[in-house]
Amino acid sequence: MSQGSFCPSCSLCLWRFHSCSCKKTKKETSNVTMILVLQCECIWVLLIFLVFLFTLIWMYVTLILKNDIHNFNEEIFRLLELWQDWSVVLITVAAVLLTYCFILLLVSMCLVLCAEPLRLHWLHKVLLFVCIVLVCLGIIGLDLKWKIEWKAAAISLQATSPFLHIGAVIGVSALAWVLAGYFWETKNKVLKCFITVVYVILVCALFVSPLFISSPCIMKASELPPKPRIIGHRGAPMLAPENTMMSFEKLVESEGKVFETDVMVSWDGIPFLMHDESLLRTTNVKEVFPERSRETCTNYTWSDLQKLNAGEWFLQRNPFGTQTSLPDIEREVKSQKIPSLEEVLIACKNLSISIIFDLRQPPPGHPYNESFVNVTLNTILKTSISQELILWLPDDERDEVIATAPGFQQIYGRKWEKNDTLDAVNMAYTNLSVSEIRSYRQNNISVNLYVVNKPWLFSHVWCAGATSVTTNACHLLKDLKRPVWLLDPDNYLIIWIVADVIALIHIIWAFVLQRKCLRRKEEEESEAVLLMKIESLIS
Repeated sequence: MSQGSFCPSCSLCLWRFHSCSCKKTKKETSNVTMILVLQCECIWVLLIFLVFLFTLIWMYVTLILKNDIHNFNEEIFRLLELWQDWSVVLITVAAVLLTYCFILLLVSMCLVLCAEPLRLHWLHKVLLFVCIVLVCLGIIGLDLKWKIEWKAAAISLQATSPFLHIGAVIGVSALAWVLAGYFWETKNKVLKCFITVVYVILVCALFVSPLFISSPCIMKASELPPKPRIIGHRGAPMLAPENTMMSFEKLVESEGKVFETDVMVSWDGIPFLMHDESLLRTTNVKEVFPERSRETCTNYTWSDLQKLNAGEWFLQRNPFGTQTSLPDIEREVKSQKIPSLEEVLIACKNLSISIIFDLRQPPPGHPYNESFVNVTLNTILKTSISQELILWLPDDERDEVIATAPGFQQIYGRKWEKNDTLDAVNMAYTNLSVSEIRSYRQNNISVNLYVVNKPWLFSHVWCAGATSVTTNACHLLKDLKRPVWLLDPDNYLIIWIVADVIALIHIIWAFVLQRKCLRRKEEEESEAVLLMKIESLIS
């Protein structure tokens, strides 16, 4: 391979990092040894590239996890009573691994272009193995404990596929410089054929991959569906403690029109707002009732629940990392109590805000274990709230609820089946494909998807045609006037063709130029050998 344009000192610095040595050893001169060295170099560069690709994929997955990481944080708290934003840990570790692999790959490619042998030090080999092990552990853990996130990753690939395609084409065309050097220098026909076949297959697959891309945001602007309605998940939990009146008020300030919550029934029959069965995460129950702190929340009477503070935990744990952008809220947060369903319904009635909730059945032995639906229904009717504002989600005794309150909007948490008479569904965003969402909308079925926090995901379901989304980030999504990106199909076709043509020209140029450089090098070596022979004859 031809000598690159790097200065000797730069080459020496790269050598020291790559081989952890201050001195370069003499280069091998025999043809057999050179062939073996080139083959070894090819293997190590390929291995480093594969590990880099492996860590890059894991970095991508950890970034996608951020949309749902709050659920993971909550689950870890229930198991260990330890609150931590695990997205910071996962992304930091992934970023360190990716950075290391990228630097090592970059150094290896520079040394190859400098025609330097790649004697990778054992320390780098160990660290590469550590990278592989850590990423494998992350993937295994995700597959065992949070398998649903693979669907989220698939959705993100669909959403960003046009840009991933362009990035992959750029990366593969850049790789041509190294592969071209190996191709022209190696005398091993098997290795040469292997490099050629694998690379050609990879390039061809990338060039035609847009034929299989079906990102919903590749559409004409005139075909864009209406913006999905914003439903506040437990209110506005990024701005205030979840399931509190302050959270409800912040939702209203963020122009949210629907309040999503969770309803439990106390020991004395008062429906109240609480997501967890335990009170440990969102109240100071450990301080007020230390001996009962691990009891289920439905074992407490309403008067006991009113003794608890439901806001201080928000200041202590900063669950969404948003406190620095929320000045002057400490006093209001510390005053928050657990609200009753009746209190929230009155507020919804006065402001014409709709409410949708999960209703949890109390455990066996609870006085209202069997009548919890009737108690909740009676509470709603007692407030005289307009029935149209109630989005009824619980499946328990649905027929009786419809007969008693026919004005409730019935929402179903399952997929539509043939001959169903569903008007609206409430599903996790991972459970409905783009084609299913569009099919539902064509059949006049409203589609609400939860929990959608990131703008890219909101844009994806917006283009797909979702009617509404449940979100923790209502204050952020309300300001989104259009999807993060929207690409006209004709424009994407032009971008696709231009990118592929430029990449193909670049790849051909890399192979031709490397061939010329190799010939020049061979001529220089021949001239040097001839001069040495002449000098020896003269002497």
